[in-house]
Amino acid sequence: MPTLKANELYLTYGDGYVFDGLSIEISSGQPPVGLIGPSGVGKTTLIAALSGQLKPPRGTVTFDGRPVARLRMRSKAEFNARVSAVSQYSMTISDPRMTAERRLRDAMKVARKGGRSHATPLPEMLAAVGLDAEKAYRPMVTLSGGERQRVALAAALATRPEILLLDEPLTALDPNSRGAMARHLRDLIEQLGIGVLLASHDLELVERVCPTVHAMADGRIVATGPLQQILAEAEHPVVKELAEAAPLAVQRFR
Repeated sequence: MPTLKANELYLTYGDGYVFDGLSIEISSGQPPVGLIGPSGVGKTTLIAALSGQLKPPRGTVTFDGRPVARLRMRSKAEFNARVSAVSQYSMTISDPRMTAERRLRDAMKVARKGGRSHATPLPEMLAAVGLDAEKAYRPMVTLSGGERQRVALAAALATRPEILLLDEPLTALDPNSRGAMARHLRDLIEQLGIGVLLASHDLELVERVCPTVHAMADGRIVATGPLQQILAEAEHPVVKELAEAAPLAVQRFR
């Protein structure tokens, strides 16, 4: 089964560590894995390292045993199609003429370059993330933040990836839509058999989607298990702070 793995990553920022021997892996066909931690702990940086956008000075990121940093040309194109990422900055639009249709067609080009043909009609791709077909032809700048996040998710799924890296993917959705989308996302992931790493401050989203969760602090993974267990049995000070900041969640999980 395809596996994306970070092994003993080290990265410093100022006087502290972003990664201090951090290791993690995500495999296709396995249940989604959550990643929690306070702001600035390095969750977004880890997503960047896993997707090949950042090369830490020490440690390796491998996909199917091959170092991602050394992939070139066709192998890099294949990796970009097989491993997709949704950034928390997906709502940013640099070209006011960009439409959802163009965003998805660009994603399909990435898929084709990586040797992954795509025959799913565009309306079905949008429907998979809860958007009407008419949204495809509107400029992205006229869509709400939540709609832009849905388009970004559809674009990431357009390459038919085996690994999906999600960094705060539903922050712009209202609470009701977020809950419904979380359930839909969980079902979609299970249906497609995609390996997923979901990094988020939204504990309810992580709990709904991910049976296994990693808590990140001090550049390391400091706790692993079901979110209920991590919050209720918190030992690391940072994890205790997360639990104390979400008392209702802790009570519900207990």
